[in-house]
Amino acid sequence: MENLDLTVLRTLRDWRLAGHRALLATVVRTWGSSPRPVGSTMALREDGAVVGSVSGGCIEDDLIDRYARRGGLQHDADAPPALVRYGVTADEAHRFGLPCGGTLELLLEHAPAAGPLQALVEALEAGRLVHRHVALADGAVTLEPAAEAAALRLQPGRLTNTFGPEYRMLIIGAGQMAEYLATMARFSGFAVTVCDPRPEYRDSWSVPGVALADGMPDDVVTAFRADRRSCVVALTHDPKLDDLALLEALQSDAFYVGGIGSRRNNAARRARLIEHFGETEASLARLRGPIGIYIGSKTPPEIAVSVMAEILAVKNGVVLPREVEVGLAKDGQAAAA
Repeated sequence: MENLDLTVLRTLRDWRLAGHRALLATVVRTWGSSPRPVGSTMALREDGAVVGSVSGGCIEDDLIDRYARRGGLQHDADAPPALVRYGVTADEAHRFGLPCGGTLELLLEHAPAAGPLQALVEALEAGRLVHRHVALADGAVTLEPAAEAAALRLQPGRLTNTFGPEYRMLIIGAGQMAEYLATMARFSGFAVTVCDPRPEYRDSWSVPGVALADGMPDDVVTAFRADRRSCVVALTHDPKLDDLALLEALQSDAFYVGGIGSRRNNAARRARLIEHFGETEASLARLRGPIGIYIGSKTPPEIAVSVMAEILAVKNGVVLPREVEVGLAKDGQAAAA
């Protein structure tokens, strides 16, 4: 599965190019608990077709009722963007399935122009980060290249939402656990590349939608050009494949770099990198290992769950307690890998 934002924008573009009436809903503010974070988007077509989400489903149903079944998209096609708030009262929160005390505000763009949507989709497909500015007075859209990701900003008269290319994952090793991890990464919205120069592993790969690379891992990491929306995970247990790849990844802006193995094996890896490659504890500070959140996992799929959970936590800016992050509770999870 691709990045959800890109799916929403591409589908909305196609609808508008085909002449359909459609709106774009964006979560711009939340108070208390909210089922979807700020910046979440949803597109709605005149016949009730929906892609994306702004809640657990009840708000989507209300939007479908207002703008599809009752013809709101036809009546409001030329209207400027509108701010709509859900869950202001306890009754409304209950009606729309919001958590206790939850309130969210949406910006509804009733007829986004196809041209800027096309330009935005092309930029995202080319791997560029883009600020999308919406003038609240008339819905006019301007696009601006972005140097780094930024939180959505709702200012007087203007909304700015930053859209980026897909998050990417590079996995070193095409073994069984890599198949589980790649599958989870795919449905979490990552574009996945698996590198393994060993044909006996690579030839049995069975996960669709994953790019396969057969070069030496450090060369593949270099060519991958990891950025702040990328992570690199080494899973082979073979120092000849993992070590140089991890060293190369640490020179990049990847938000997550980690290697599989027990605490003992990870300590041995750090010692090798310091002794033979001139690294220091400081230069290896970003190297994660043992990887994964401790959940008592012992099988490849369970370990993959723990690794994916840690990657998502780091991606989302969650600070993990040290005893969880480094697996001090037990080293059976990584040893079982």
